[in-house]
Amino acid sequence: MSPKGAAMKILRKNWFRVAAIGLPLALVGGGIVVAQIEGPKRGIAPIASAGDFEVTGVSVNVLGNNAFDARQKGWEEAQRIAWAALWRKTHGSAGAGLSDSTLDGIVAAIVVEQEQIGPRRYVAKLGVLFDRARAGQLLGVSGVTRRSAPLLLLPITYSAGAPTVFEQRTSWQRSWAKYRTADSSIDYVRPSGAGGESLLLNAGQPDRRSRIWWRTILDQFGAADVIIPIARIERQWPGGPVIGHFSARYGPDNRFLGAFTLRTTDSAGIAAMMDKAVVRMDQLFQSAFASGRLRADASLVLESEVVEDEELATEVEDNAAVDGDAFGTSNMGTPSLDDVVKSILPEAQTPTTPAPAVPQPRP
Repeated sequence: MSPKGAAMKILRKNWFRVAAIGLPLALVGGGIVVAQIEGPKRGIAPIASAGDFEVTGVSVNVLGNNAFDARQKGWEEAQRIAWAALWRKTHGSAGAGLSDSTLDGIVAAIVVEQEQIGPRRYVAKLGVLFDRARAGQLLGVSGVTRRSAPLLLLPITYSAGAPTVFEQRTSWQRSWAKYRTADSSIDYVRPSGAGGESLLLNAGQPDRRSRIWWRTILDQFGAADVIIPIARIERQWPGGPVIGHFSARYGPDNRFLGAFTLRTTDSAGIAAMMDKAVVRMDQLFQSAFASGRLRADASLVLESEVVEDEELATEVEDNAAVDGDAFGTSNMGTPSLDDVVKSILPEAQTPTTPAPAVPQPRP
């Protein structure tokens, strides 16, 4: 028997063992290929900031006849607490409270941050959004009158020494995406990080100094300049405290604006720490804008060419000279009446000046 025939005979006898070993290997290999193609999830769409007044972190703990009644009472309590906090933030002192019916008319939405619902008890941390048009009349304030130029936001996270922007979803990006920017004097342009944005906007961009490169990027997002909030996560030990070092930079030259540090007891508090850091970072950007340190780079603005007055006058003279050559009057002044008559009448009919009469002698 030939070696080939012997091998086929062995495979026929042991086909079950070969299938039992080969099938798992094929499935594992296919899973690896799919994982390499899909990659991590990217992109967090920022929420729309319609300009409403927002009060976050309102804690309520109420009882009711049932779960629905307890939740309703909890939301009403949150509205009263949020209105008092908004008035205190706006005017710096406590003000008169409003009735529940009035608050229902000016509250635009209730944001549930955390909640626990029992048979007769409701414990939650809520956010309250007040309609700016209606609540602004009661507060006696209007919207932000002075805002910055559109600024592209590039949030960078350093965790375990590796920088991340939009390559994968991070808590730093998520906090910026859900932050409401209507009350800020900074006009943020927040990319979602989906599609090709994760390749275009990466941690290496702040090291680029080419204005041509930055103009190309900023034009795609409709921004005038770039701001770079950086978060460095430092874990003391597994399951232990986490320290966040935050710094603010801006512009193609990566200029420094300010820095601060926050701390949380464990990894579970990183999300809340990031939310607080976003609020402080926004305050830092606003103070830099108010003091004049945060300004759009003039080298990133493409100005249209302005035609000088002298050049414009020269073009007008040249056009007049061309027109004059076409009519044969380029080197002539204002035509006289005789010239006009000669150009109209035929040569035979051209009037001539009669000679003076000679006096005849008397006979």
